[in-house]
Amino acid sequence: MRKVPLSIVIPTFDEAGVIREQLVRLQVLRSRGVEVVVADGGSTDRTRELAAPLADAVVLAHRGRAAQMNAGAQHAHGDVLLFLHADTRLPERADELIVTGLGAADKSWGRFDVQIEGSQVLLRIVGMLMNWRSRLTGIATGDQAIFVRRGTFERCDGFRDIPLMEDIALSRRLKWFGRPLCLRGRVITSGRRWQRDGAMRTIVLMWCLRLAYFFGADPARLALRYDHARSER
Repeated sequence: MRKVPLSIVIPTFDEAGVIREQLVRLQVLRSRGVEVVVADGGSTDRTRELAAPLADAVVLAHRGRAAQMNAGAQHAHGDVLLFLHADTRLPERADELIVTGLGAADKSWGRFDVQIEGSQVLLRIVGMLMNWRSRLTGIATGDQAIFVRRGTFERCDGFRDIPLMEDIALSRRLKWFGRPLCLRGRVITSGRRWQRDGAMRTIVLMWCLRLAYFFGADPARLALRYDHARSER
């Protein structure tokens, strides 16, 4: 099996509107030996067709971000795995920041600071609070582009196959191996969800869901609450 220093795993479902642009941006990393794996959950649009020429592999998986990322990780060959949303842009030379940073800090996992794209001042504040909270708690979210050494990821048994909070659940287990490397290089994540559902409404909803999860709420029930809240919009 060929080995590469870094594999990027991108879970997708009906992302035809953004996947080509995302993968075009990642070609410079591919030219430096980074592997890109798209893990698709059964898209009904042209996502897989658009991704195929621009990725090292397109893997078809059961729908659900956790299941898709686990399937992508299984297929990937990298010593380090980076889980990236289809609408999140990496900073320049992200591969070097990750590989060099993990080695220099003797860490097994980490994440980037995040900035939410959009003109609203509130979105910039939300991003700052997310970064601050993550440094304080040692918990990372998927928007922050979590990366982890393959061996550590496997010892954690990957992502729990739950419909929501899979990133929080993984972070909790990764903390057994030490606190995360918090890179100050910023990923830029789309503000489409925040603008569509309302920034303040989304903030309150996500904080309530995370607090409920912290106190032991069933992720399946939380996912239903999340979907119900969005459908009311």
